[in-house]
Amino acid sequence: MDSLLIANRGEIAVRIIRAARDLGMRTVAIYSELDRDAVHTGLADEAWNVGPAPAAESYLNVPRILEIARESGADAVHPGYGFLAENADFAQAVVDAGLIWVGPPASAIAMMGDKIESRVAAEAAGVHGVPGTLEPLTSADQVAAFAAEHGFPVAIKAAAGGGGRGMKVVRTADGLADAFESAGREAESWFGNPAVYVERYLENARHIEAQVLFDTHGNGVFFGERDCSLQRRHQKLVEESPAPRFSAEDRARLGELALALGHAAGYQSAGTVEFLYADGNFYFLEMNTRIQVEHTVTEEVFGVDLVVEQLRVAAGESLESMGTPTPNGHTIEFRINAEDPSRDFMPTPGQLVKYREPAGPGIRIDSGVVEGSTISQYYDNMIAKLIVSGRDREEAMRRARRALTEYEIGGVDTTIPAHLAILDNEDFATGNVSTRLVEDTMDFSSVERPTAPSVPEEEELAERSLTVEVGGRRFRVKYWAQVLTAPGSGKRVAPRRKAPKLDGGAGSRGVAGEVTAPMQGTIVKIHHKAGDTVHQGEPVCVLEAMKMENEIKAPSSGDIVDIKVQVGDTVSSGQLILVIK
Repeated sequence: MDSLLIANRGEIAVRIIRAARDLGMRTVAIYSELDRDAVHTGLADEAWNVGPAPAAESYLNVPRILEIARESGADAVHPGYGFLAENADFAQAVVDAGLIWVGPPASAIAMMGDKIESRVAAEAAGVHGVPGTLEPLTSADQVAAFAAEHGFPVAIKAAAGGGGRGMKVVRTADGLADAFESAGREAESWFGNPAVYVERYLENARHIEAQVLFDTHGNGVFFGERDCSLQRRHQKLVEESPAPRFSAEDRARLGELALALGHAAGYQSAGTVEFLYADGNFYFLEMNTRIQVEHTVTEEVFGVDLVVEQLRVAAGESLESMGTPTPNGHTIEFRINAEDPSRDFMPTPGQLVKYREPAGPGIRIDSGVVEGSTISQYYDNMIAKLIVSGRDREEAMRRARRALTEYEIGGVDTTIPAHLAILDNEDFATGNVSTRLVEDTMDFSSVERPTAPSVPEEEELAERSLTVEVGGRRFRVKYWAQVLTAPGSGKRVAPRRKAPKLDGGAGSRGVAGEVTAPMQGTIVKIHHKAGDTVHQGEPVCVLEAMKMENEIKAPSSGDIVDIKVQVGDTVSSGQLILVIK
């Protein structure tokens, strides 16, 4: 295995490129037209255009990806996470094309990727889950019937994916139908499959996951646990290892369950088995058949490069010599996302007009951006991952506070103020965490936001570079720009680079009664028609941005006198949606 194609983008593509280079491998990146100048394209040995900006036409375009693999001479494919990472058909297509698939067998992906089938397999292996349905739902009435038997709250989940995408928690019968519909839309958007199922929702549980690694010789290794309880919108926000308030007996039991499930699935490569942990009991949630976003905390605590190990397993190497890994110290990962915590973590796509990462002992940054990069509505809104390590949890927290205050990002709102508030939270400080801690007990409405984004000063640059494509392959060409003469000065000066333009920000309203788009996105549902009466705070439409659905609410009570959009329309930030009088 000499040449690796990375079928992904952003920070995970950068992460894989670096691991492959550590093994002396040649790397091939793919990029959409929007990502032509992205960090991962310049870092790889080669970069190839895979299609237009929408993921369905680029990073999910299987025929084009396989075509690039053939034309570039790659002999292996690493999918990263997201996009096609848990697509069994893609894994099989890679193998059928004569390439090495860096991941588990397609059969294991299919078994664990279908959350209903995985629950059945887990039960057979003695790994029990939360009570739920074992067949895809066809109507909201089935959710109502399940809730009538087991009680509220319940969680409607995507059958073909995980990570909180396509998940809706329903606490009462009101809104059940809308939640069922919304979960199906998000599942289709993220995983190309609208199938959903339902299970009991445990209110005060912890989200504990086990990192496992299996080779092709039947060996499995357990790399401890991660606590991923701090979440918003059912999406992880902070992860750490080892889990606080977690005994050695708990850890041993978790490892037994995770390894048993992996062996039952015929698993190979790195994988994560996720559980809800409540009252001393583990309830199986899902198995993620890929490298996780939060794999970094395990790497720091166990001194292992999990991506390198994935590549070694794919090459047929054995894990026999690895033995039982021993943890050392404590690591916490903070997801730095383009979101506004004061507005319920509303995504804030835009350009990073200022970007400076922290450094120092115990600080690791996994990112795929630089100053000037754009966080696009087409993809996930993650900017970077801040990974902080210490000899113990207290030292890691102190370093985290220092690193977060050093982090400088201008142009978009970020989760940094929320992370600082979390570090000040007494329950988090003592390890008394649950999946409801952030949303039920913390108020971010008044967190400090930058007063204005920083715009870099104009720079005088004589040396320039240009990106060109030849036969679909990307090349970076450097050249010297024409030197101009400043009028009346007699001096030769270099052309100036223009400062990046900023999109005008917008809230949910313009002038009184006008409802405007808070960000660029797509209208996926309109709750009312012209002439309807609405009340202040009542949802009026659903805007999808960064593959997340956001309810747009009425700023005041009154009658809807005009609707300017229809379902399927793409709107820009600040664009008028409807008028209430």
